[in-house]
Amino acid sequence: MVDSSAHGISTGLSGKRFRLFLIAIFFVISMILSISLGAVDISPSNVIRGLFINDGSKVRQIIFNVRLHRTLTAAMVGACLALSGTILQGIMRNPLAGPGIIGVSSGAGLMAVIILILYPERTYLVPVFSFTGALLTTFLIYLLSWKGGVDPLRMVLSGIAVSSLLNAGMQSLFILFPSRVQNTIGFTVGGLQGTGWKNFYMILPYAVVGILLTFFFRRILNVLSLGDEVAGSLGINVELIRIILITLSSVLAGAAVSTVGLLSFVGLIGPHLARLIVGSDHKILVPSAMFLGGGLVMAADIIGRTIFRPMEIPVGIIMSLLGVPFFFYLLRQKKVA
Repeated sequence: MVDSSAHGISTGLSGKRFRLFLIAIFFVISMILSISLGAVDISPSNVIRGLFINDGSKVRQIIFNVRLHRTLTAAMVGACLALSGTILQGIMRNPLAGPGIIGVSSGAGLMAVIILILYPERTYLVPVFSFTGALLTTFLIYLLSWKGGVDPLRMVLSGIAVSSLLNAGMQSLFILFPSRVQNTIGFTVGGLQGTGWKNFYMILPYAVVGILLTFFFRRILNVLSLGDEVAGSLGINVELIRIILITLSSVLAGAAVSTVGLLSFVGLIGPHLARLIVGSDHKILVPSAMFLGGGLVMAADIIGRTIFRPMEIPVGIIMSLLGVPFFFYLLRQKKVA
């Protein structure tokens, strides 16, 4: 009986790892296609050759001067938002939690817009202020939804209300400073147009630290999913860990928003799809959500760049078109449950 049970667990784990492998393949394919497709299409074989062989060709110049930084930025942004959503869903035990849905991204966005409008020459402050806005917004929503515990529905409603207030603040800034709005239009819809190596290097340190810390906290996220009482009985300081994880989620969301602007639904779709595919074990869920989030943003960017070539549709609009029906699907599933 014990051997049979152990064999079943081993088989299930192997199946999850295989599904994680398939998700990683999706990520790699999205990356190659993102580099391949554009105003001038490059075959995947030439992409691989151009990446690894410095022959001074035009293909290599296009890859490194035009496309690679955009692709890497999209991958990093998607991974950060998906992991931010994974953390929020884990600590709040709410599948509807996500940096875009509960207003965290709006908090980061408002602070970033303040810098871009009032101090456009100090763009180096954008990541720090975005992180601060995301953190303050998360704690505000957490406090508003607390009543003897965090109620999932109250949290979503509080997030929607706070997000609306923050968006109103952004619109007010646009009205008060109409001459400087041009610098922020792309930011409000979430886009990768105009991104360069500077944008990639801006998000890189925050993303690397955030991703590594998220992997470190995978076991604790599993324990928190069992409930506060169980986690406390296992010696975990639940409130301290929750504050640390909220801060980590804010770092990830703030890094993403400061780089490409308000990109909705990635933090909801990425972790939720990963949970449907590999289950709720964060040891597998975290890398799955990371690859799915990065792959989704790259895929959405491919669609936005190619569907109406040479005109581009911002990746934020594509993600919203995908995310709104997915959100309603989740609401319907929650209602049925």
